[in-house]
Amino acid sequence: MTAVTAVPFLDLSAQFKDLEAEWLEMIRVSGAKGSFILGPNTVDFEKEFAAYVGVKHAIGVANGTDSLYLSLRALGIGPGDEVITTPWTFFASAESISMVGAIPVFADIRPDTYCIDADSIARRLSSKTRAIMPVHIFGHACDMGAIMQIAKDRKLAVIEDCAQSFGARAGGRVTGSIGDTGSFSFYPTKVLGGFGDGGMITTNRDDLNEHIRRLRNHGAMKPFIHTEIGMNSRLDEIQAAVLRLKLRTIDRDIAGRRSVASDYTKQFAGTAVKSPVAQTPDAHAYNLYTVRLPKRDAVREALTAANIGTSFCYPQGLHLQDVYRHLGYKPGDLPVCEQASTEVLSLPIYPRMPDTHISRVCEVILSSV
Repeated sequence: MTAVTAVPFLDLSAQFKDLEAEWLEMIRVSGAKGSFILGPNTVDFEKEFAAYVGVKHAIGVANGTDSLYLSLRALGIGPGDEVITTPWTFFASAESISMVGAIPVFADIRPDTYCIDADSIARRLSSKTRAIMPVHIFGHACDMGAIMQIAKDRKLAVIEDCAQSFGARAGGRVTGSIGDTGSFSFYPTKVLGGFGDGGMITTNRDDLNEHIRRLRNHGAMKPFIHTEIGMNSRLDEIQAAVLRLKLRTIDRDIAGRRSVASDYTKQFAGTAVKSPVAQTPDAHAYNLYTVRLPKRDAVREALTAANIGTSFCYPQGLHLQDVYRHLGYKPGDLPVCEQASTEVLSLPIYPRMPDTHISRVCEVILSSV
């Protein structure tokens, strides 16, 4: 009997193998120099990252959650303020708002891209609204033109959550270059992932650049001289070294993700499986390939039985979770999000995913719907 090959949701070991020799050499060189925190790799990576995104400044931090929190802090968002965001996201988006003492206000999502709906944002504005945090979910850029117009009209700050969207574009501009700040995560599963945690904040504002650099380093203007309460949130030198290597091939890797997505979409055409939408060819970086399908739970069970990895993003909108029960949201308040939570499933996708794996995933799904 022929053994059935497993299809992993994401093959990180293959990515490591490609870079192993160069990465280990960069560790050796960094160690020989005695540079471990805010060293030359971090400085160079910040410059290279800023150039790629198309911004004046990039500030390396410890993780993606900190990148959101520090952005909010630097923008002066605090107790009593409201920040409009999406309930269809990883918890860190809303959590960071709560961490600064502000109130997350949840707007519904679009049924096509799953990104926050600008019309829903407009309906949730109040006198307490201070900022909007759009999340470029699954790798698809939000409608930043409409969102920035709302922000301009109401004089609101915009914090782009780009954790899943590195390399995606909105109106020709790379996500993270449009709002007041862009927040990135380098968690290993991301489009640009490290060998552990890491994050980056991008901005074109000199004042925010200076303030965030101070906040990430215990509020210090210079060693041992502190002007405010900050935190320890610095991108370490080893992560920066790995990320510099991966940044050099990121366009190839994003193209690889788009190729896998295209293959999936072709095989699902004309079936009951609804493939993700890319409103323009460069709008989606495909951090996740998330389909919408009938009998979602049964299909996932079939994939699991076939030793095929999947991810369930997201089983419940943040507005209905216990942690935010005090905000008073009820089932039916954000219907697009709530329906999506019962129908979507994320499939394996990564650069250079074998064609045989793609076909096997499709075969199991199409025999189950």
